[in-house]
Amino acid sequence: MKYFLFVLVSVVLVSCAKESKQLEPGHWRAVLELNDEKELPFLLEYEEDSTFIITNAEERIEVDDVTFNGDSIIISHPIFEGVIKGTFTKDKIKGSFLKPSLDREVPIVMTSGRQARFKVSAAPNTIVAGTWETVFSPNNQNERYVAKGVFEQKGNMVTGTFLTTTGDYRYLEGVIENDSLKLSTFDGAHAFLFEAKVTENDSVLNGLFYSGNHWKESFTAKRNEKYELPKADSLTFLKKGYDSLAFSFPNVKGDTISLKDEKFQNKVVIVQLMGTWCPNCLDETKYFSNYYKNKPENVEFVSLAFEYAPSKEKAVQAISKLQKAVGVPYPILLAQYGSSSKQQANEKLPMLNHVLSYPTTIFIDKTGTVRKIHTGFSGPATGEKYEEFKKEFEGFTEMLANE
Repeated sequence: MKYFLFVLVSVVLVSCAKESKQLEPGHWRAVLELNDEKELPFLLEYEEDSTFIITNAEERIEVDDVTFNGDSIIISHPIFEGVIKGTFTKDKIKGSFLKPSLDREVPIVMTSGRQARFKVSAAPNTIVAGTWETVFSPNNQNERYVAKGVFEQKGNMVTGTFLTTTGDYRYLEGVIENDSLKLSTFDGAHAFLFEAKVTENDSVLNGLFYSGNHWKESFTAKRNEKYELPKADSLTFLKKGYDSLAFSFPNVKGDTISLKDEKFQNKVVIVQLMGTWCPNCLDETKYFSNYYKNKPENVEFVSLAFEYAPSKEKAVQAISKLQKAVGVPYPILLAQYGSSSKQQANEKLPMLNHVLSYPTTIFIDKTGTVRKIHTGFSGPATGEKYEEFKKEFEGFTEMLANE
C-alpha cells in the first residue's frame, strides 16, 4: 500500500512538473509597464513548438529561443539584444524585459487568450487617416526633428508609421477612441508607444512618444497631405577635397578588410553604416541580403557595424548572430564597439560631413568615386516609400554597374 501511494504521488508530481512547463497555445497579450503609469501593449501567439510570434499590424516576428527551467522562462530575440525573463503559469507570464548592455529593465505581464491590443469603450469622433507633418521635441532645439506620419483607419483601428530623415518607427498599430489616439509596437527588442489628442477640427495632433522607460518626448503634427521630408540623398556628403572613402576594419574572424582589397577593385561597392541593435538597419540588411542573390556580378557590398556592446567579444557575437539569422552573404566589419555614437562614427570616417543616421548607404562607382550617400532607410512599414526606395536603389546601382 505504501509503495502504491509512493508511486501515485510520484506520478502526480511528475505530471504537475510536466504541465508547469506548458504554456497555453494560441493568442496572448503582453503589457510593458512604463513610467508615468503608462502601458505599452502588444499581441503575440504561442505555438506548441515553443515559438512565439509577435504581431504588429502586418508584421510577424518569430521568436524561437525560449528556455524553460522549473517555473522560470527566458524569451530571447533571435537577432537583437532583448530578452524577457520571468515566471509563468499555464496562462500568465510575469517578469521583465531587459537590455543588459544598456542597463534597461521594464516590467512586463503576459496573459493568454484572444484580447484586443488596446481596449476601447467608445467609437471615434475623428478621422486620423492621411498624412501628418510632424515635429518631435518641438520646444527643444537640440533634440528637435521632423517626421511624416502616415496612417490608415478602419473604425477604431489605426495602423501606420512615422517616417523621419533617419528611418521609420516601423509597424505601428493601435486605436482611436473619441479624440484619443494610441499606437504601439514591440519587436522583441524595441518598445514604442505614441499617445495623442486630435484637436482643431481633426487637423492637429498633440502627444507624447515613449521609447521603453528610458525616453519620453512630446510631438505635434498638423494634417498636410502634400508634406515630404528632406531628400535623403542631400543630408550626408563628402567634405570639400574628398571624392572617395577609405577604411580598414576587422571582420568577425579578425581579418582586416579594406576598400583597397582585390575583392572591391573595379567593382561598384555599396557601403552600409549600421548597427546590429538598429531595427531600420535590420530591415535594410534583409533587403540587401535578398538583393545580393541576383545582383550584377560587378557589384559588392560591405557593412560597417557601430556597436554599443561593452567589449569586442560581445560586439563580434552580435554581428555573428545577425549574419547567421539573416544569412548575410557579404562581410560585416566591426568599425566601433563600446559606443554607437554618431560623433565617434564620424571620427572613423572623417571624410563625411557627419554621420546623421544608422543606416547610411554610400554608393561607390568602379573608379572608387563616391557617387551618392543615402541617409536613413524607409522600411516595409512605410509602404509606397519602401517600394520607391527599392526602385531607386536598384536603378542607381545597376546604372553604376553598366557604366
